[in-house]
Amino acid sequence: MRYARRLIPDFFFNYYHYALAFLGALIYRFPSSKLTVIAVTGTKGKSTTVELVNAILEESGFKTAIAGTIRFKIGNKSRPNLYKMTMPGRFFLQKFLRQAVDSGCRYAVLEMTSEGVRQFRHKYIELDALIFTNIAPEHIESHGSFEKYLEAKLKLVGSLARSTKKRRIMVANADDAQGKTFLAAAGASEKFPFRLADAKPFSLTEKGIDFTFASHAMHSPLIGEFNLMNILAATTLANSYDISSGTIARALGKVRHIPGRVEFVSEGQPFKVVVDYAHTPDSLHALFEAFKNKRLVCIIGSTGGGRDTWNRPQKGTIADQYCDVSIITDEDPYDEDPEKIVAEIAKGFSKHKPEIIMDRREAIRKAISLAKADDAVLITGKGTDPYMMTARGRKIPWSDTKIAREELRAMSGHG
Repeated sequence: MRYARRLIPDFFFNYYHYALAFLGALIYRFPSSKLTVIAVTGTKGKSTTVELVNAILEESGFKTAIAGTIRFKIGNKSRPNLYKMTMPGRFFLQKFLRQAVDSGCRYAVLEMTSEGVRQFRHKYIELDALIFTNIAPEHIESHGSFEKYLEAKLKLVGSLARSTKKRRIMVANADDAQGKTFLAAAGASEKFPFRLADAKPFSLTEKGIDFTFASHAMHSPLIGEFNLMNILAATTLANSYDISSGTIARALGKVRHIPGRVEFVSEGQPFKVVVDYAHTPDSLHALFEAFKNKRLVCIIGSTGGGRDTWNRPQKGTIADQYCDVSIITDEDPYDEDPEKIVAEIAKGFSKHKPEIIMDRREAIRKAISLAKADDAVLITGKGTDPYMMTARGRKIPWSDTKIAREELRAMSGHG
């Protein structure tokens, strides 16, 4: 398919993917019509917002299904997403929704991406609600420009506006430069903007986030201003469905971590080890800012060889600004030369000289060995990604969390 893609015109593939979307919906009897379907889109925060919405709905007593980058869940059955894609094709989502219906689920919460939209995987999924978290340049090579990337995201708003559901809800980050665009494109849908100011007064500490929502004091064990925005997205959606503040507060208090999203790895060491999916300049900045009061030992890579090459020096510049020790390592080079990728990231450094360790396990081991008491070791880029993707489609099973835990145990002599 990869080689055929270069020879066959785009319109053929567009027709092919559209036909698959319709056929999948037909085979599985248009299951989204039997569910309340909540979609989450944006550049950052999608997975966390999906998990938070799900937690609030479950706390409300509803049976739910979720599909996203981290996992697929129907009721009490959950399995990790091992596809290296947020929205798998070939009828996957329609089959998933049918299984959710047959299992008695009331709600389905779906993470939706611009790449999925390009292949029409959102088609024939009737939306009840759409959450827009934020947008920043990403997938530029794939889409051709930021404008086309934005256009793909906005197609999801069009799907909401045209949905056959009686009540349609648009929740959008009004602090984002494109928030008004998303709200305007939602047509006659009910519109619920959210802003950081909605959480005031709030405090951000190592123990979590204390904030106010709808005049109700709340606490989340998650950390960082970026997570407060994700929380506001979820709570605003919940509030639009008249879920009580008490229920929302209880649900938030129970979500102690999101796998691969500021996930703490602890084996009794006197410093913090954090695995996070941050792989764009904006997400790295947000993560580093959350730990700015600590000495930082950072592992940096570049997710997706051949993708977003323009931002590699920017990642280096941000690490140079925040990190006391920076180690650049291999991540997912695909068919691109991994040493070339690393060299392009290194160009962004000016104040400090980063260490380059191509073996990712060795890089994690070195970072842990350099950490001192009360430091934070930040392992960025992969999160819950289950593989390292190398040349000619080779997949190497991988888990940053597992490797970090193994290295911490080896360091303590308990490995």
